[in-house]
Amino acid sequence: MPPDEARDDTADTELFDLEVKLLLEAVYLRYQHDFRDYAIASMRRRMRQALQHFQCDSLSQLQHRLLREPPSFQQALRFFTVHVSEMFRDPPYWRALREQVVPLLRTYASLKVWVAGCSSGEEVWSLCVMLAEEALLDRTIVYATDIDPAALRRAETGVFPLERMADFSRNYLAAGGTGSLSDHYTTSPHGAAFDRALRRQVVFADHSLATDSVFSEVHLVSCRNVLIYFNRALQDRALGLFREALVRRGFLGLGNRESLSFSAHAEGFEPWCPEQRIYRRRP
Repeated sequence: MPPDEARDDTADTELFDLEVKLLLEAVYLRYQHDFRDYAIASMRRRMRQALQHFQCDSLSQLQHRLLREPPSFQQALRFFTVHVSEMFRDPPYWRALREQVVPLLRTYASLKVWVAGCSSGEEVWSLCVMLAEEALLDRTIVYATDIDPAALRRAETGVFPLERMADFSRNYLAAGGTGSLSDHYTTSPHGAAFDRALRRQVVFADHSLATDSVFSEVHLVSCRNVLIYFNRALQDRALGLFREALVRRGFLGLGNRESLSFSAHAEGFEPWCPEQRIYRRRP
């Protein structure tokens, strides 16, 4: 690319990023949803997708619409957040949970687990299946939180497309499942519906890692592939919430691209199964 074109491209990106920041500030003031500390490169891509979806020519036009049309903002939430997940994603993580964390969780008379940023629910239902197979679900309360009401509604249904179940089943077996994943769901033309008995112990709730506080004392926090979309300040805020929420010697599970390294809270945790990003709260 010629130097002049490269400079123009850089200037356009800087201007677009400025417009993104103005939009995020306006969204925070209007709706109290705080995306201002989300990673700008990721937010840039998602706002370009939102422009196409809403058929807007500019971010100022998109901002005008979102601020004046609350239903449009609710629809746009899926562009501000990322909903990419699958059941038993990264099977070695789930196997490590089952083999190296569950035996210690079993020593508690009752358990609380927090799935932060649960998206459309794949991780929540995976966790409920594992806890049921380990005879722990009946004494566990699972808090599943997200900022997107539409995602929470999808998560609560426990219904997933049939074409995804083969991959989910492969993950389940690789993760140390003790039977068949199909033992836990029924099929219909509408999809695979997980057993409602798994749902009894789950509380779905709106919660923002950017603005809300801790709401319960828990034994395990699983927040996987969420922090990668935050900048360093917001990552530190979220990790501080997790540390505050965990009981003494409670467990934290992160995504395989996430780490406590360089975090302000790194000293508050010790590696438990570091290759799978599982940590334990220091006393």
